[in-house]
Amino acid sequence: MTPLRTLGASDLEVFPLALGGNVFGWTADRTASFAVLDAYTAAGGNFIDTADAYSYWVEGNKGGESETVIGEWLAERGNRSDVVIATKAGAHPEYQGLAADTVKRAVDASLRRLGTDYIDLYYTHYDDPSVPVEEIIGALDELVRAGKVRAIAASNISPERLQESLDLSDREGLARYVALQPHYNLVSRDTYEGPLQAVASRSGLAAVPYYALASGFLTGKYRPGARVESARSGRVEEYVGSERGDRVLAALDTIAAERGVQVATVALAWLAAQPTVAAPIASARTVEQLPALLAVADVELTETETAALTAASA
Repeated sequence: MTPLRTLGASDLEVFPLALGGNVFGWTADRTASFAVLDAYTAAGGNFIDTADAYSYWVEGNKGGESETVIGEWLAERGNRSDVVIATKAGAHPEYQGLAADTVKRAVDASLRRLGTDYIDLYYTHYDDPSVPVEEIIGALDELVRAGKVRAIAASNISPERLQESLDLSDREGLARYVALQPHYNLVSRDTYEGPLQAVASRSGLAAVPYYALASGFLTGKYRPGARVESARSGRVEEYVGSERGDRVLAALDTIAAERGVQVATVALAWLAAQPTVAAPIASARTVEQLPALLAVADVELTETETAALTAASA
């Protein structure tokens, strides 16, 4: 059985791969989503990541589709206490920003869609510099005290605002961020490595990176001349055929071949080996895509392998 990882100073214990819910209600319909959720939990997975904004950008959607699918699945399976549900506030078209009243209305809407009376991990999706950290943390603290949220976290935030938030929590005895969700992978390291990672490390925060596979590029299926039918294929153009992208894929190919595992597994294993990282996030539209992701729980890279990938991605 795969050992679970504790998220920061919380009592949340999670599988070392978080299942991304951004595709539910978008590129995966209800039936496909249920199948992926069933297969993930059957393999021991318990950490599901979504957001109230998923997937308002799709024609005909208005946001909340992913939460709704997950809520219907939880109701049908009767397994709410077996899974850690993470969702986010601040980017839904009807609840934009992090003003206290907006956050409080957003959490109630998420709870309704999820069909639950508590959220395990609640993120601020994007920082809102127009709102003082005192107001944001104060609102999140109220949600924790009310039992609507078990633990709080931040995503897309500057090192300065993150530190300011943590200092406030410590000084005033308010709910404190336990995790951070940065954009971080083998071909996108600059956003997280450096000051943000330093704050997380110093403060005992668990990192739960999104775009862990660079929108699919790090699965190895996007290569010069290859045609891939995917709603997200436009996001990988900056990597395909680039010198850095080619170096990273070559290093991944070598290690994957030596290990007898998929390229995606090695890419996730590199992330899992980085300081502060508790569980990378990756999504699957189909059950067939899951094994390569789940295998990260069983693959621990050697120092030499990790160093080779780090060098290739420099």
